[in-house]
Amino acid sequence: MNICVFCSSSNAIDEVYFRDARLLGELIGRRGHALVNGGANVGLMEAVTIAAKAAGARTTGIIPEMMQGRNLISHHAHEVEITADMMERKARMRERSDAFVALPGGFGTLEEILEVITLKQLDYHRKPIVFINTSRFYHHLFEQFTHAFGEHFSKPEYHQLYHITDTPEEALTYLEAYTPGEAVNKWYKVPEK
Repeated sequence: MNICVFCSSSNAIDEVYFRDARLLGELIGRRGHALVNGGANVGLMEAVTIAAKAAGARTTGIIPEMMQGRNLISHHAHEVEITADMMERKARMRERSDAFVALPGGFGTLEEILEVITLKQLDYHRKPIVFINTSRFYHHLFEQFTHAFGEHFSKPEYHQLYHITDTPEEALTYLEAYTPGEAVNKWYKVPEK
């Protein structure tokens, strides 16, 4: 399985986040999977790449062209794909992946994982999506989701679009056991013609 990992590119974050990134990479390799990620040589992105490669995983980094001149491309990826821009980068990551995992991250990580949830909601794909909630990092985001469900901005059935785990081990177990469900009609009431 090609597992896409969205995560932080910051080197300033706490070691607890790096531990989970390294463990996730190690599990991806040990369990015979491949890694797809953003291809940068910083933060959790680089940590998961190094660990996955060391554990035997094939690693693919997909990075936009403008990052080439910033010395941000990982040398630990077996393959680096350069895209024209961020939109193409995200599209290629989605196309090349069978599953999506979000480790803790900032605006970019949030944008990437929410986009794959939205696309699954609209039935563009039926691939598994998992948040690894290291140190309750995503606690407030999940509270916002609960609020959206409670105020009827999201159907209760959309809980099944993603899965939440506390550890990388739980995330891999979920991905390996995943079977796609049926699509849920997005609209509460479709207008009559």
